[in-house]
Amino acid sequence: MKFASTRLVAADIKAVVGFYEMVTGATADWLAPQFAEIVTPAGTLAIGSAETVALFQPGSAEPAANRSAILEFIVEDVDADYERLKDRAELVHAPKDMPWGNRAVQFRDPEGTIVSLFSPVTEFARQRFGSR
Repeated sequence: MKFASTRLVAADIKAVVGFYEMVTGATADWLAPQFAEIVTPAGTLAIGSAETVALFQPGSAEPAANRSAILEFIVEDVDADYERLKDRAELVHAPKDMPWGNRAVQFRDPEGTIVSLFSPVTEFARQRFGSR
């Protein structure tokens, strides 16, 4: 088995895709008007419009309802990304050092999902993520 992607269901797919293009600096691949993917070196973020839910099971997923998952992206410089995004996205918390060795900042996407940008700052965390 190979993990393929994380998919978000969006009420406003254009706003959500635009947000993740802004955060990642990557351009989405639109595979259909109601489905896009943002491919990163570590994985793919798939975004489907709410109308795609009917294709698998009506009512099985709901846009703008996530309160348990956090999407995390490793970045080179958390503080620089904070400065770049602080006036363009809803801030959850400013950059701070976490007890597990990362420096992180969190924002909300247009539909409420938390997005964490982090950099490993301790030796243990850098080894864990293969960076020095």
